[in-house]
Amino acid sequence: MQDGDIEITDISPDGQLKVLQYIASNCYTRNGRRIPPPETWISLPVSMTVNNTANKFTIVGCDSYGFVFGRRLDRNYTTGCTAMCDSMQDLVEGSCMGLGCCRNDIPRDVWRVEIDLRSYENHTNVWDFNNYKDECTVPGLNNCKHGCVNTVGGFHCPCPKGYHGDGREGCSSGPRGQSLMLKLVAGIAVGVIGLLLALCCLYLELKRRRSNRKKQKFFLQNGSALLQEKLIRRERSPDTVKIFSSSELAEATNNFHGSRIIGQGGFGIVYKGLFPDNNVVAIKKSKRVDPNQIDQFINEVIVLSQINHRNVVRLLGCCLETEVPLLVYEFIDNGTLAINIHNQAKARFLDWSMRLKIAAETAGVLSYLHSAASTPIIHRDVKSDNILLDHNFTAKVSDFGAPRFVPLDKTQLSTMVQGTFGYLDPEYMQTNQLTEKSDVYSFGVVLVELITGRKALSFDRPEDEQNLANFFLSVLKKEQLLQVLNDNIVGEGNIEQITEVAKLAQGCLHVKGGDRPSMKEVVMELEGLRLGGKHSWAHTEQNAEEMESLIGEGFDGLAYGDGNSTIAGYDSLRDHVVLPISGGR
Repeated sequence: MQDGDIEITDISPDGQLKVLQYIASNCYTRNGRRIPPPETWISLPVSMTVNNTANKFTIVGCDSYGFVFGRRLDRNYTTGCTAMCDSMQDLVEGSCMGLGCCRNDIPRDVWRVEIDLRSYENHTNVWDFNNYKDECTVPGLNNCKHGCVNTVGGFHCPCPKGYHGDGREGCSSGPRGQSLMLKLVAGIAVGVIGLLLALCCLYLELKRRRSNRKKQKFFLQNGSALLQEKLIRRERSPDTVKIFSSSELAEATNNFHGSRIIGQGGFGIVYKGLFPDNNVVAIKKSKRVDPNQIDQFINEVIVLSQINHRNVVRLLGCCLETEVPLLVYEFIDNGTLAINIHNQAKARFLDWSMRLKIAAETAGVLSYLHSAASTPIIHRDVKSDNILLDHNFTAKVSDFGAPRFVPLDKTQLSTMVQGTFGYLDPEYMQTNQLTEKSDVYSFGVVLVELITGRKALSFDRPEDEQNLANFFLSVLKKEQLLQVLNDNIVGEGNIEQITEVAKLAQGCLHVKGGDRPSMKEVVMELEGLRLGGKHSWAHTEQNAEEMESLIGEGFDGLAYGDGNSTIAGYDSLRDHVVLPISGGR
């Protein structure tokens, strides 16, 4: 209570607490200065309230008025009263109706109380009949030998200058060896403490300057000048992509405390950040950065900030004052699609219509990135962990940790490729090339996850079921789809629609990228199914050799870890340019 210590005098069996608190006062010194009153407020947890029947706001005195205010339920309140009188004869014994005493009820449901007492004339018009007493002038009370100083509620007896001792018993001018020694020791102690404080202040100042120099170094090293130049060149305000300071993000994440971690993976760690204006964000702290690719990083920040799609996690800005640049994204509050379909408690809230909606929204984003965006982008790490859901279960594609930009004037560039086992395009293992159709393959795995509720890769399953894509294709080949459907979508009377989506997933999982549909075609199919249409391009007869997945070939003896391991290699891209970024949700 009250953010500090407060004495509790009694706790009754019915849950009522009695506490000891100061009495509010309004007093002045003999020079007319107001004496600071004691703190007379109390703040309780919202679940506890002040007993309004046992507590009353009462003022005793003349020329006095006061207020009691604070918080009641979820709003403020204020009340008060005035006590006045011109002489002692005005007072009525036992009465508290405003003459020398006033009283007011405290409202119900109050959990914070503050009191403010004041006087209209600083009590100057009632000095002649109030209870003030100068003890120094009272005969028989003042027993000082050399002088008396009146104080509030009493007096004290000082010794003259150059003397020491008790002013009541007498003052002495003799040796004061012990007192001098104490003063000497105290002086030395004060000096040492002062020196230590000065050294501490000097150390903190030097540390602050070193920190500022390091921040400035990283700020320039991470391409701040290039970022602002590009923003201005595009005739956009530098505030469009906000450049956050490292201190802002440290404060928002409680200095990147472990309790603020909401996700982590191969690219880095994602923290939940809360700014003073209660704006919640997601802050991506990457594990690594290539200093030779800062220009590409800045280009990605510019391009990603221009993505304007309701189903894409929006990039709000970045921080360049740290060794590894930080990216700040909008915060999506309902977790990942992976959590919502692989957790049994959450999966029961995702019926088939909702899963189909999420699939269509995700496909729409990928189609937009491949063709409609100002600069075509290949996501290259499409997976259920990188699809977030808001409180309305609207899909938000995230983690452009390794996106692939496709400008028209570039022909070839070799760069680092990253992907996740279970989602990685099998054609890449033979061609060493990622394309838009690689995103199509990964999206096909996500479709299978939505249909079956199974993880893309799990070594807890039998060997022939560990890779979900391979297992699903074999199930379709055996015409055993009903045996692998997720329990949460069975029995909704939509088996025909589910079958069509399964065929669509089968098409996305073709070994040859050229045989897969484009994301634009996938969107049309899914939207058609949502409106009651049929699958238009999938064929009932599938070439078994084409549908045989290559995942697993060439990886004998490779440890996969927990099934979410990330593979890295080099890729020669024809008609593509890849700009790596350590981004995130």
